[in-house]
Amino acid sequence: AVASLFIPIMSVLSFLGINKDATAHINILNQPERFIEFTQESVWGSGVLPVFHAEESIKGVVNCMVHASKLPHIGITLQLVGEIDLIYDRNNNNKFLIETIELAEPGTMKGKNTVAWDFEFEQPSHTRHDSYYGINVRLRYYIKFSIKRNFVPDITCLQEFWIVNYSNIPEINPPIKMEVGIENCLHIEFEYFRSRYNLRDVVVGKVFFLLVKIRVKHMHITLSKQESTGPRSNPYIEMNTLSQYEIMEGPPVKGESVPIRFFLSAFDLTPTYQNVEEKFSVNYFLNLILIDENDRRYFKQSEINLFRLPPTGLEGMVHTENTPDVDVKRRKRRIKV
Repeated sequence: AVASLFIPIMSVLSFLGINKDATAHINILNQPERFIEFTQESVWGSGVLPVFHAEESIKGVVNCMVHASKLPHIGITLQLVGEIDLIYDRNNNNKFLIETIELAEPGTMKGKNTVAWDFEFEQPSHTRHDSYYGINVRLRYYIKFSIKRNFVPDITCLQEFWIVNYSNIPEINPPIKMEVGIENCLHIEFEYFRSRYNLRDVVVGKVFFLLVKIRVKHMHITLSKQESTGPRSNPYIEMNTLSQYEIMEGPPVKGESVPIRFFLSAFDLTPTYQNVEEKFSVNYFLNLILIDENDRRYFKQSEINLFRLPPTGLEGMVHTENTPDVDVKRRKRRIKV
């Protein structure tokens, strides 16, 4: 299966392997075929990418057609790169993973000729982070082919792919219990039966009214996503409301219990990410909101933790959370042409 990502026209054409001296193209093969598609709405571009689990090898082939009569170079390499880009600081991307395969030593490629290299990155050791396209940040993985040259720009070609990680059902999953009140006016207890949910889960809970001396018109729950970027001491926070779900209309009475049932599968969610490479975090919140007859709002916010369960047949491909944090990893090896 051949994957492609459409890059904005202002990007350097060499990223696509287009050069007057040589043209390169990377085909990433994934079996069975799994793809993720991005629309034009994404600030990071649109296209279709192959999807891999973190435990899978990345395989494919690089084809390079030499147009010049001869092409001297100082080495040909293939790299698997993981990097984080901030939309307000695109010139300083953070490469947390670099694995290198040396395809050829310095020499000269013959003209009017096509060379192909098969490659395989065997279970990249630090693809422990999910790929992520957010509002102000992206975490991406790609294969980069480079013909290195003296005095003139290198000939390069990039092909991106998508990584997902899986988690087991947590052994400990305590409920969320809180009380909300206004002295002598309103006193309610609410409970979500769990605090951690998989991306296809259902949030189940209840709201119990202990004291009601104000006229409540209706009550609803909102699901919000918070994306934090930058240093933890001074992060830039983007908060978006993903959905609003009404759970009650009309005034409640003392002693009334209102059930909560909220389906997460209806939304395009990611797992919760905490301080990824000290660059960004993604958190999710449930907000319980009551509105009285004077349109005054009373609300309580609760954070929930989201995780991705492995699909049927892939239960063994589970990310372990005790993987040590490390700096950029560089591994080199050689393969024969």
